[in-house]
Amino acid sequence: MIAEFPNRKWSLATVNRLLQQIDATGTIDQKPGSGRPRNVSTDQNIKLVDELALSQENNPGTHKSVRQIARQTSIAKSSVHDIIRRDLKLKCIKKKRAQDLSNENMIKRLICAKQLLKKYPQHSVQFIWFTDEKLFTVAPPVNLQNDHLYAMAGTGKKQLSAGRLLRKRSNFSKSVMVSVGVSGLGCTELIFIEPGVKIDGTYYRDTLLRQHLLPAIRSVVGDFFVFQQDNAPAHRARETVALLKAETPGFISPQQWPPNSLDLNPVDYEIWSVLQQCVYRGQIRDVEHLKQRLIEEWRHFDQKICDRAVYQWRSRLSKCVHKNGGHFEHLI
Repeated sequence: MIAEFPNRKWSLATVNRLLQQIDATGTIDQKPGSGRPRNVSTDQNIKLVDELALSQENNPGTHKSVRQIARQTSIAKSSVHDIIRRDLKLKCIKKKRAQDLSNENMIKRLICAKQLLKKYPQHSVQFIWFTDEKLFTVAPPVNLQNDHLYAMAGTGKKQLSAGRLLRKRSNFSKSVMVSVGVSGLGCTELIFIEPGVKIDGTYYRDTLLRQHLLPAIRSVVGDFFVFQQDNAPAHRARETVALLKAETPGFISPQQWPPNSLDLNPVDYEIWSVLQQCVYRGQIRDVEHLKQRLIEEWRHFDQKICDRAVYQWRSRLSKCVHKNGGHFEHLI
């Protein structure tokens, strides 16, 4: 056997011991109780970790993190991990962010989702132009939970320089606000909001809609399209609604659009996140560089991403109805 499998680097003693075990037990599995004893994984500790790791019934959000469990029970963090994984057979699932929904929001979302499903069959969805605005900052968004620093074993935090240990971010990072319209038939160019401008009803109607968004949409699809916007104050103003009813062949009014529904606008649930990942792949020097990166990445933005996001829209409406207007993104 040693000559047949030289890459295994078996010793004669190892092979003899294995053959003796097979002769004695008929298997190569370890005997129950063999190996390093697990003194920490007692029934009492397993029950204690179980109670702390899972939310209490009818009281969500009462679970503790591994670090909190270790601190509260004086069990080593590695042992808590072992109990959760091997004894309790639990797995870790990352949370998702979502809008806070009141009962009124859920009822309104349910009604609107049903109406939109009835009014726009799948073949007509590609003619809907979904719009939104977003603020991009020069400083990139950072999730400090995943931002780690490695140092030599035995090195304390006090021995590290502040430049290595701290991630600095200005509280007043310069920014750029952009607006865009996307559909299954194409997209508008990125529209930059003038610095320092507050998007009130007048600016939204006279500048953003009349001068930029509506002409850009018509240049792509002509005079047959449906215009969508969210329920921001400037969007639902009486004069804005009157303008869109007069200037667009089709318009999803504020009464028809579900409130607090970032999960139902393709620009929010797909386009902005993909664009953000592309823009911040490198360091942004200043506002002009940020604008340049936005224009460059949007110019090469794959239309297939927009098509896929728009195609999901009716499916998301159906899931919203299935959850009675409540959250559904955790099921996707």
